[in-house]
Amino acid sequence: MPILGYVIIIVAAYLLGSIPTGFLVARAKGIDIRTVGSGNIGATNAMRVLGKPAGIFVLLIDTLKGYIACGLLVVLFLPAGYGVSGRILNVDDLERAKIIAGIFAVLGHNYTCWLKFKGGKGIATSAGVYLALAPWALLIAAVVFLLALLATRYASVSSISAAVALPAAVWILPPHNLLLGIVTTVLGAMAIYKHKNNIQRLVAGTENRLQFGRKDTT
Repeated sequence: MPILGYVIIIVAAYLLGSIPTGFLVARAKGIDIRTVGSGNIGATNAMRVLGKPAGIFVLLIDTLKGYIACGLLVVLFLPAGYGVSGRILNVDDLERAKIIAGIFAVLGHNYTCWLKFKGGKGIATSAGVYLALAPWALLIAAVVFLLALLATRYASVSSISAAVALPAAVWILPPHNLLLGIVTTVLGAMAIYKHKNNIQRLVAGTENRLQFGRKDTT
């Protein structure tokens, strides 16, 4: 695949990922989500500040950003004639392009150019990426996330647990893709790093718990 194709995919994936869904939804309600709750623009803070319907909407859109980046964008920006008769579609190139698109979609979400390169933590967008790249590994990470959430009621603990489980699942489950394994490990480490403030609050005992079945008052 020509370098220009990769460049276009990188730019398009970053711009798609950089759409600050939580910020825009909150702004439509007259709220700057960066100044309330945890200050994060992601789905968890949107759910806490704006309510469940808005939080679920943010979660779905942020997830779709990752999925579309790995699927639709790569197909749209493949060079003209790629895979047409007379040229053989290189599956390795296609997989590499999807992985690169996924990386930059997550980077766009985490470091959005529209908010001075301060964004979310990349959990939902990463879920969309791995729904396209490694759905079985994502399923394992999702189960770990839910179990941790039910056990602790801390969204941060659940996200960190999933950020550990996803790379482990990618390395263990076939087919084994070295690039995907390395990228997933790096993205997992980045997700944990983005939770550094949550980790500090967990240690201090001040982290907010999610309340099931009633309004969160913490």
